[in-house]
Amino acid sequence: MLTYAFVFFSIAATGLCDFSVDVGNPALKVKENEGVDMKCTYSATFGSSPRIEWKFKDIKGSQSFVYFDGKPIEKYQGRVTVYDGGLRLIKVTPADTGDYDCEVFGNGGYAEKTIKLTVLVPPAKPISRIPSSLTTGSNALLTCVDLVGSPPPTYKWYKNGSPLPEDPSKFPDFKNLTYKINTFNGNLEFPTVSRMDIGSYYCEAVNSEGAQRGNTVQMDVRDLNVGGIVAGVIVALLAVGLLLFGLWYANKKGYLPKVAER
Repeated sequence: MLTYAFVFFSIAATGLCDFSVDVGNPALKVKENEGVDMKCTYSATFGSSPRIEWKFKDIKGSQSFVYFDGKPIEKYQGRVTVYDGGLRLIKVTPADTGDYDCEVFGNGGYAEKTIKLTVLVPPAKPISRIPSSLTTGSNALLTCVDLVGSPPPTYKWYKNGSPLPEDPSKFPDFKNLTYKINTFNGNLEFPTVSRMDIGSYYCEAVNSEGAQRGNTVQMDVRDLNVGGIVAGVIVALLAVGLLLFGLWYANKKGYLPKVAER
């Protein structure tokens, strides 16, 4: 009876064991062109030689294998080394940023864990669009974008060399300004520009690896020339009036051909 009880207890205990995977640090950061180790250990319940696979999902959501059927796929050959307890990726690039899944199969069990890898890259010089001339009361949108930095940068705007606060209403020197800054997409918007907005502007892209400034552009704001518009309308009306008078006079003197009656 004791023998049967021991066997039953052993089977029950085995059935209660979990199949588990441990990756240590689930969020890794590494500088561009450096190497990184991604750990993946597993419980003994998988047996002595479980099947291990690594998958990668990039920031756009596209997924592919890194390590399959006991070897790196062709794309990663020469860049990936898999050892007992982990995977090493050498000379990382920004394209390596994403999620890495370590999947373990064995003894009828399965478990997986994900490591989020961020390849650190400083911003490049941002591309900015700044209008050079505007009319008072018009809408103005200044844009700034960097496509290189990782993690994605945030953005700052400067006017005449001084940083523009995100909320101008909280600062006495800026409380009369009506701009809006989006620090995440780099937009600086003026719903209605005024002559107070005249100045030289540039943007800056910033992340944990550095900062880069864009080109400086002078933005001028001119008042609407109401007098010139009125004068132009008057001149146009006079021209139309003279044309009509000329046609009337020519018709009266018989200078214009008469239309034959039917």
